Amino acid sequence: MVKKRTMALLSAILAVGTALTGCGAGNTAQPAQSNNAAQQSSGGGEASGALEKIVIASVGPLSGPNSAYGDTAKSGAEYALKQKQEEFKKLGFELELLAQDEQADPKQAVSVAEMLISNPDVLAVVGHPTTGASVTASVKYNQENLVMVSPAATGTSLTQEGKKVVHRICARDDQQGSKAAIYAKNQLGVKNAFLIHDKQAYGQGLAEEVKKQFETDGVQVLGFEGVTAGEKDYSAMINQVIAANPEMVYFGGYYAEAGIIVKQLRDKGFKGYFMGGDGFDSDDMVKIAGPAAEGVIFTSTVGDISATDEGKKWITDYESAMGKKVGIFTAFGYDSMNVVLHGVEEAIKANGGKKPSREQVLDAVHGIKDFQGQFVKVGFDENGDNQFASVFVYKYANNQKQFVGEAK
Repeated sequence: MVKKRTMALLSAILAVGTALTGCGAGNTAQPAQSNNAAQQSSGGGEASGALEKIVIASVGPLSGPNSAYGDTAKSGAEYALKQKQEEFKKLGFELELLAQDEQADPKQAVSVAEMLISNPDVLAVVGHPTTGASVTASVKYNQENLVMVSPAATGTSLTQEGKKVVHRICARDDQQGSKAAIYAKNQLGVKNAFLIHDKQAYGQGLAEEVKKQFETDGVQVLGFEGVTAGEKDYSAMINQVIAANPEMVYFGGYYAEAGIIVKQLRDKGFKGYFMGGDGFDSDDMVKIAGPAAEGVIFTSTVGDISATDEGKKWITDYESAMGKKVGIFTAFGYDSMNVVLHGVEEAIKANGGKKPSREQVLDAVHGIKDFQGQFVKVGFDENGDNQFASVFVYKYANNQKQFVGEAK
């Protein structure tokens, strides 16, 4: 009985706060502010009692060291949802966004997932951007057939655990890692390398895939070591690297640690290449590393969205509408939301124009085979991986990232 009352209360709180686009320092909405916040955050105009509510959640780190990933993905998702609200009103539905902050923490992600599945109006999730949080949250989503489409979680294991709810539009680590290693050998001429990782799902998984490809291609791996994320002094590891004298250091992890490591390496006289994955993609990389960021190479699952006139126009329109610059996962947050909304629309049609169930939305999203997004084509295989995903290369030069091309 206590459990039933608790769940009922939790559902009521979430139903009131579903239209909030951010949760600040916590994961629960503030009921007293819900009416004004709903109109402001969702972009909807007039509320109508005749419209049924459909809520799409956007979940990721909105605070903490990885907030750039969650905030940019959420902003892209929000922009896509706003563009579709009038269309859904014509179908008889009030489309709202519910953004939640899990700080890229796997345990926090579980708490957020439990809150979302208790809200019957939530029909899908755009998220999570990081692998660790995606893996733990997906267990909860799977229990209630709540489909998720991640814009950026690349960990290979995520889609290998048999959970039908899990989908992503980005490439996997085995694709990103192997392409990075192939690029290092073929384009940079690397013959040996020292590999470091942050002992977390994303970073270690990526480094392991690079190691595997290097060994296949005959590139000598001089070391494969882990460091603890969040530390400020990696001198013990730096000394090991300097002693090994590699042509390249590959770090599987995020920019917060990468910036410190490359700075300390350069201070010790390391002259070789420093490379990593899309976790390096942040303006803070340059702030942390300073001049040491020059020449740093990284792969990404997101291509150069400003390469075409259409892309440039989209950027201008987005920045005008949202009042902020395009960031690392803005484009894939946008396309992930459009994939989700396409699935919801298909489920509505299949249900005779009535509000679909979560299972119907899941089936519709899982069945997407040839959806052309703004920036990426999407077709899901049986595991929820995007068959059209690609890997690209960037480098830091003159204090900003520069697009190099497709990794090959």
